[in-house]
Amino acid sequence: MKLERALEEQHEERGNDHVGSSTETPMRKDAFVLSDEEKIERIQNSVREIMLTLGLDLDDDSLGGTPKRVAKMYVKEIFGGLHPKRRPEPSTFENKYKYGEMLVEKNIVVYSTCEHHLLPIIGRAHIAYISNGTVVGLSKMNRIVDYFAKRPQVQERMNIQIVKELQQVLGTEDVACVIDAKHLCVNSRGIRDIESSTVTAEYGGKFKEEATRREFLDYINLDTEF
Repeated sequence: MKLERALEEQHEERGNDHVGSSTETPMRKDAFVLSDEEKIERIQNSVREIMLTLGLDLDDDSLGGTPKRVAKMYVKEIFGGLHPKRRPEPSTFENKYKYGEMLVEKNIVVYSTCEHHLLPIIGRAHIAYISNGTVVGLSKMNRIVDYFAKRPQVQERMNIQIVKELQQVLGTEDVACVIDAKHLCVNSRGIRDIESSTVTAEYGGKFKEEATRREFLDYINLDTEF
């Protein structure tokens, strides 16, 4: 029991320290053996047990449907990015107009979930790339962010995953991403600091150069309110 408790405390402390395990989302080999409907049924039963353990009356009209709603939300919505079949297929095009400058897509909304406490991460992502002959549809960058956000996440990992995906899609290392987000595991529990946010960045290729990185950050800071 002492060893088990010590391991629990160690894992909890790691979660509070915001440590990630790898650049890939930790997944079991049998992650997709069950269908979505089978997963929903299992999660529904687990949520029901949690609510009953907390002493909630599931015969109440307001609470009776909560277990299934939560289960569907987990599988179909907020953790939908776990399944590779939902991976976006970005449309790429030849850069016929020979645009050789930086392209920046800023203020992409991020809705994700902290994998340590399963509480929301809410913020904005700013992406840039320099074409080496290929461009991608603008909305596809939003879809890539959304895909990697829809899973239990660590912000640093999400940042890396977004950049790696775009590097593969565009066939270039010249991709950058900055994310500025609030973590409700900090804002609503523990220290309960509602003002702080977390900023992470991943730079590839030319964006590792100071001048290129500074240009990108200057674009982010432009006032583009409409």
